[in-house]
Amino acid sequence: MKTTEEKVKPFRLVKYFTFSSLVVIFISTIVLSVLNTNWIRTTQQKTSEEYALFVTENLNHQIFWQFFVPAALKYKKIRLRDKVQADMLDKVIRSALHGYKVDMVTIYDVKKNIVSYSFDNNMVGKENIGGPEYLNAITGKSSTKLIQKGNFIETLLGFPSENKMISTAPLRFERVRPDSESPSKIIGVIEIVQDLSEDFKTIFRFQLLIIATITIVMCSLFIVLIIVVRKGEAIIDKRAVERLKLEEQLRRAEHLSSIGEMVAGISHEIRNPLGIIRSSGELLKKKMAALDSFSSIPDIIVEEAVRLDNIITDFLDFAKPRQPNLTSCRIEDILEKNLTFLAPQLEEKGCVVEKQKASLLPEVQADSNMLYQAFLNILINGMQSMPGGGKIFIGITSDIDGVNIVFEDEGPGIPEEILKKVWDPFFSTKDKGTGLGLGIVKNIIQAHNGTIQIVNRQTHGTWVSVTIPAGQRK
Repeated sequence: MKTTEEKVKPFRLVKYFTFSSLVVIFISTIVLSVLNTNWIRTTQQKTSEEYALFVTENLNHQIFWQFFVPAALKYKKIRLRDKVQADMLDKVIRSALHGYKVDMVTIYDVKKNIVSYSFDNNMVGKENIGGPEYLNAITGKSSTKLIQKGNFIETLLGFPSENKMISTAPLRFERVRPDSESPSKIIGVIEIVQDLSEDFKTIFRFQLLIIATITIVMCSLFIVLIIVVRKGEAIIDKRAVERLKLEEQLRRAEHLSSIGEMVAGISHEIRNPLGIIRSSGELLKKKMAALDSFSSIPDIIVEEAVRLDNIITDFLDFAKPRQPNLTSCRIEDILEKNLTFLAPQLEEKGCVVEKQKASLLPEVQADSNMLYQAFLNILINGMQSMPGGGKIFIGITSDIDGVNIVFEDEGPGIPEEILKKVWDPFFSTKDKGTGLGLGIVKNIIQAHNGTIQIVNRQTHGTWVSVTIPAGQRK
């Protein structure tokens, strides 16, 4: 289990590294998108400032040449309180700003900080509302400022609902002669207001689109990663389980091999003196027949010696299973011999055999004597599971895998905790026996490259399935 954990650790490190990398990439991408959006917003603000200065310069030019000069020539004096001159100026300004994104224009008197003109007529005549920007403008400096208004969340996100750019510039007396180097006289202050709310909303929507796209892409990658990781974990878990099974089978095989070597050595050592005991018992029986023909002691000695010899034979068959001598044979013929041999015992125990076989069963390459022994042990176990009698069903079919033989009895079945141990050597629930019967059966079937399976039936009884490959060769 420790080895398995060590194998899984690198994959877990890769998984955690991948997930953390994905999170870092996601956060980094969001930060970059925010920085990029801020850069776009800053660029937009700078562009708006340049645009505002361009508008003020153009407006200065239009006011001077299309209003100031004509009005001065016609009326000798500029008086914006005169409705005719005010309407004339309004017409010039609105004509000059046609097509420009300007919400408000205000012109201040250069001497008294009074609003001389405004799109909002209610502002005309108000004093001292120019502010620091007005003071800078009368010194010849242009300035801009961004005013933003919105609720707490809008301000926190950096995109208030209201964004206005206020640009203030001096209104200059332009040179009549282009080659004149004398400084231009400031005759007023122009203030224009641009509403940038829609531009900022567009940038904000663009940022949301970027974040949404990144989120969707990252979520898709995250889902794909989870699927890949789960499949990888499933494969690793499956391989770990398979590895554990193989290790368990290897330990079991090594254990059985050591037991087999020990049993084989002991069996050979016991068989020789056991043969002497059996021969001595038979000789004693002959001599005792003349002296005491009713004595059963020699018979007991011979009988127990034979029983011990059979046990030793089972040990040797399990410890060192012999290789099958493959010949062409038919499974149904082998089973018929089994039933003929067991007929007296079946009748004595009240057991009935029901056979069912498919037509045109193929021949198999097998050792008929070894299969005879295997089927005999299975049938004897079936009879012993039904001490009060019952039915044993034998079904023979064939498919691409070979010939399938099914044995079903009507006994009580095998408890689940015991079913897991039926293949263990020396494990038995019977008072007599070595517990090697099913182990020998399994060795015989596996020696033929076949399979055997034992399960409990749904109602009652045991179901044993054996498959012997057709056309088995050496």
